[in-house]
Amino acid sequence: MDWNVEAGLKYTKKHEWVKWEEGDDTALVGISDYAQDKLGSIVFVEFPDPDTEVKAGDSVAVIESVKAVADTYSPVEGTIVAVNEVLLDQPELLNEDPYGDGWMVKIQLAPGQDFSGLMDVEEYKAHIIKEEEA
Repeated sequence: MDWNVEAGLKYTKKHEWVKWEEGDDTALVGISDYAQDKLGSIVFVEFPDPDTEVKAGDSVAVIESVKAVADTYSPVEGTIVAVNEVLLDQPELLNEDPYGDGWMVKIQLAPGQDFSGLMDVEEYKAHIIKEEEA
């Protein structure tokens, strides 16, 4: 497989990741290495206002690349408490470091947040392989 799939994260079928640590009530959300590769060179990112409440599946960003415009969806329910404003001036960070400096939004998790519908690393790798074979 040509794409980096970061351990310790949970993934969605639409190629978002969520990073959450036990005992923390916030989570970081971004796009996977696979997603940034498929989009190509990213040239623009747009975020909703902080304090926006989101449900799992709601759009939390719009990414524009040389190939396409794509929404990024929240894998969790909660309230956006921060957006990665660096991406407004340096959207290419999504291509260069999707799991680090290219994080997109920080979400204050709704009480009782359940991560069971998300994929672990091995499930996500299998999902990418199946998508590539389709």
